[in-house]
Amino acid sequence: MEAIVAVFSDWGIGSEGTQQLVLKADRAHFRELTAGAAVIVGRRTLADFPGGRPLKGRHNIVLTRQDLSVEGAEVAHSAEEAAALAAKYPRALVIGGASVYRQLLPWVDLAHVTQIDLAPSSDSFFENLDAAPDWRVREAGPWQEENGVRYRFLTYERIS
Repeated sequence: MEAIVAVFSDWGIGSEGTQQLVLKADRAHFRELTAGAAVIVGRRTLADFPGGRPLKGRHNIVLTRQDLSVEGAEVAHSAEEAAALAAKYPRALVIGGASVYRQLLPWVDLAHVTQIDLAPSSDSFFENLDAAPDWRVREAGPWQEENGVRYRFLTYERIS
C-alpha cells in the first residue's frame, strides 16, 4: 500500500480540517498518482472534497466509525477492514486525513510526499519520515516554485 501527502517543513498537513495552502502542481501530481487506483480516505477528509463526494476515476474506500453508506464508495469501519478492501485492487493509496494516515501507516511501504517549504500553524501532522529509522528517501525531485512557494516531490520507502 502507498500513501500520498503534502507536508509543510514541520510535517504539518492541515488546520481545522483543511489544507492551509494548495499548490496547483501538487494537485496535478495527486491526480496523476491516484488515477485508476483505490484511495482510502477518512469521512471528514471526504467532506472537504468538492461537493463532499468520492473522487472520480478512483475506487474510493471511506474509513469511518460511523454507520453510514457513501454513494460511489465502499465503507470500512477499521484500519484492518480498509486494508482488506484495498488489497482487492492492484494499487491503493492512503490519502488522509491525519488519523487515517496514522491508522494505516503500518500497511504503507511507499509514501509520495510533497514537501512545502513553509510552516503555517497546523493542528494535524503526518509522521516525520526523516526521523523514522525504518524509512528512507528513495527519490528526491528538485526544488520548484509556485507563486513564491518552494516545494519538491519526494518518494520514501520503508526499509525494515
